[in-house]
Amino acid sequence: MVADLIEVLTKSPLDTQAYLFKSEGLDSFTISESKKEIDGTKIILHLRENTEDFNYDQYLDEYTIKDLIKKYSDYVRYPIKTWVTKFEPTGEKDKDGNAKEEETKVLETINSMVPIWKKPKSEVKDEDLANFYKAKFTDWQDPLLTVFSNVEGNVTYNALVFIPKRAPYDLYNDKYEKGLQLYTKGVFILDKCKELVPDYLKFIKGLVDSQDLPLNISREMLQEDKALTKIAQSLETKIISELSKLQKNDRTKYEEFFNAYGINLKYGIYENFGQRKEKLQDLLLFESINEEKRITLKEYVEKMPKDQKSIYFASGINKDQVLRMPQLSLVKSKGYDVLVLTDHIDEFMLQVMQNYDSKDFKSITQGDLDLLDEDKKKAIDEQNDSFKDMLKDMKEALKDVKDVVLSKRLTDDAVCLSSGDGLSFEMEKVLNAQQDTDGKIRADRILEINPFSDVVKAIKAEYDLDKESVKDYAKLLYSQALLQENLPIENPTEFTRLLNQLMIKSLKK
Repeated sequence: MVADLIEVLTKSPLDTQAYLFKSEGLDSFTISESKKEIDGTKIILHLRENTEDFNYDQYLDEYTIKDLIKKYSDYVRYPIKTWVTKFEPTGEKDKDGNAKEEETKVLETINSMVPIWKKPKSEVKDEDLANFYKAKFTDWQDPLLTVFSNVEGNVTYNALVFIPKRAPYDLYNDKYEKGLQLYTKGVFILDKCKELVPDYLKFIKGLVDSQDLPLNISREMLQEDKALTKIAQSLETKIISELSKLQKNDRTKYEEFFNAYGINLKYGIYENFGQRKEKLQDLLLFESINEEKRITLKEYVEKMPKDQKSIYFASGINKDQVLRMPQLSLVKSKGYDVLVLTDHIDEFMLQVMQNYDSKDFKSITQGDLDLLDEDKKKAIDEQNDSFKDMLKDMKEALKDVKDVVLSKRLTDDAVCLSSGDGLSFEMEKVLNAQQDTDGKIRADRILEINPFSDVVKAIKAEYDLDKESVKDYAKLLYSQALLQENLPIENPTEFTRLLNQLMIKSLKK
């Protein structure tokens, strides 16, 4: 690449004859007999002439030579030496009184030879690992977690993997390159081998050194190499195991990890149709309405009352917003906990997971919660006949809603929205934010009213006297329900006008 002539002069200790190999890097080469007194091999590179575009002389610079050795051959198990410039004091002073120095050349070993990951784990201090990580991967903070792996068997490799304390600023940029450094037999092969890292673990840093890969392996060969695939699978299992141990033994530190990378684990479950569900589901942490600290799914299930059949969840901007949701009251009255979902991926992930410990996930804003006792169900069913016409007229007044029904999930509030069993409101928000849809992706809007609410009773009484009045009340209730779900009101001007009319009407009375 940098030479126009290469000479290799070699002599075996088992032979008296030396041989000279010559090549100009083209299609042919020559081998001829030569003379060499000392056994061994000598390689001479004749650098190309400098051009306007490239300076080949840089490979004669001491700094460049040392840098290349450190980068590519730092962990070769024999010493690589080169002449290094040193300035030694002569003991004399110049006319200004400064100590004189003499420039000398010293033959110095450049490479480390024994890499830190080849040493027994018991001999490596945490401080040594932290210093190695900061120097190797240019971070100013110690790593959050270090995974030290030494595997022998069907595939043999050493790995040293670090989880940074903070996520890289560009981690979620499309141009971010994942991957671990790849070595084979201590020789550096590739800076970022992406085949070693699944997408959801793209934040990890580190290296893998394997005896099972050839030194001249190409990028194309790496993509199809079975040994590399086995290493990647083994390493993924090891990292998950170490995270599980951290969660069990140091919850505070694990929460620090989850704050930085929890969303990556969720993507790991979501992608590939949930193939990693069993591996990752117990690493998840959730806020819930009954607990001050975040909990795992296992902890949620362990605290479930005996009569609870499903794992309930609600999506919102934060926990405070979820606690204000009117749909929450019935679930809370049963003493059930509700998971609080605040990441945009959460509902998609749970949809892929389907269940945990044979218990399905159920949104408090979708479908029939089926939590009412028989007396309450009967009382609502008895109201259906008297509310039938009013519900029909309200539906006709609201072109955007799929249906208007008496609610079986409200206890105190007058109204709420549900979305049936299909697309949820949270999914609607996420999909419309990610795609150029002009808001065309819409979840079904089912307006639920509470027949036992004082507000609804008053509207029913007004309807019995003036059936036209229900149209305006329907629009007001629908706008109120949209606001509760953090969904936009499509006509704020009309909402304000109707609200003002209602206030004037009330004040006149």
